[in-house]
Amino acid sequence: MNLEKLKLTNYRNCAELELNFDKNKILIIGKNAQGKTNILESIYFLSCLKTPRTSNTTELINFNKNYFKIEADIIKSNTNIDLSYFYTADKKRELKINGTKSTIKDFKTVLKTVLFSTTDLLLLRGTPQDRRDWLDRAISQIYPAYDDRLSKYDKIRIQKNNFLKECAKTGQTNDALLDVYNEQLSITGSNIIYIRKKFLKEIEKIAQDKHRTISETENLSIKYDSNFLGINNETENIEQIQLAFKNSLEARKIEEQRRCQACVGPHRDDIVFYINNQEATKYASQGQQRTIVLALKLSELDIITDKTGDEPVLLLDDVLAELDDLRQNYLLKSINANTQTVITSVDTILFEEEFLKDVEIYKIESGHLI
Repeated sequence: MNLEKLKLTNYRNCAELELNFDKNKILIIGKNAQGKTNILESIYFLSCLKTPRTSNTTELINFNKNYFKIEADIIKSNTNIDLSYFYTADKKRELKINGTKSTIKDFKTVLKTVLFSTTDLLLLRGTPQDRRDWLDRAISQIYPAYDDRLSKYDKIRIQKNNFLKECAKTGQTNDALLDVYNEQLSITGSNIIYIRKKFLKEIEKIAQDKHRTISETENLSIKYDSNFLGINNETENIEQIQLAFKNSLEARKIEEQRRCQACVGPHRDDIVFYINNQEATKYASQGQQRTIVLALKLSELDIITDKTGDEPVLLLDDVLAELDDLRQNYLLKSINANTQTVITSVDTILFEEEFLKDVEIYKIESGHLI
């Protein structure tokens, strides 16, 4: 898979920007806050219609404009595909594939990406929400329909929360309706947990090898910490997960009514990383934590390629400046020659001359090429 052309209109600070990618390795350089990250973000957005930087798509619109548009030419399986995403300030959008209106589901199957940014380096130090978001974004690249499950679960959870608040306000309850909400949550939520646990087991195998290549003597392990199954429950039987979910909902019914919110489910879960059986969040050094994240991101590339048959576009957003020489070299040498890679950096000083020979370099300032 290759991104041949990218055109941005009113996307953040990029009022009119067009890039033609003639090589497999692209380096975008410029000072901070000039638009480098916006370019990578727009590519990532085309692949999954979301961005880790904001949940409000309206914020992507250039200041004083009323819409933005992202257009891309892609070659996938020797076929030319044109993508277009148009979004207005009043939240109307239009998605097109080869000039024909597309559904969200079909649109998200075209372009695959792996984004590795400086924010990712803080994954282990972040919140459980940060780690769930990483996991969910990775899974969505492989199974676009997974996003629908997440949306359905969140919708039911919010409805239940509103119902509990209304019950507390009126002093009345409706156990039959609460049971309906809990049944729906247990069905949808257990499916999410099942997929998460299965994906983690698969990516753990790949990440362990990559991690050991850098660390040599350290063993990486990853566990899914369910708030009702516990961290050491290895079950991958979806019926058993659902039964445990329902039992926990029943056991904590009074607590949920008192707090007026859903206290049980995948929205409360976490992912825990270990080095030699020691919890990395608590005991690993900054370098060790960054090695874990590096191994995870490179594993994402492999697992997406294996599951979808499409090699994703790798997006490296200023991340090299935050890695030491050992990890920089490992990252750059681990990238397959066929993997299209778009890198942002303040300058070219971090890169060896040999690497730069086959790199297409763009310079950007205030959202414009210079």
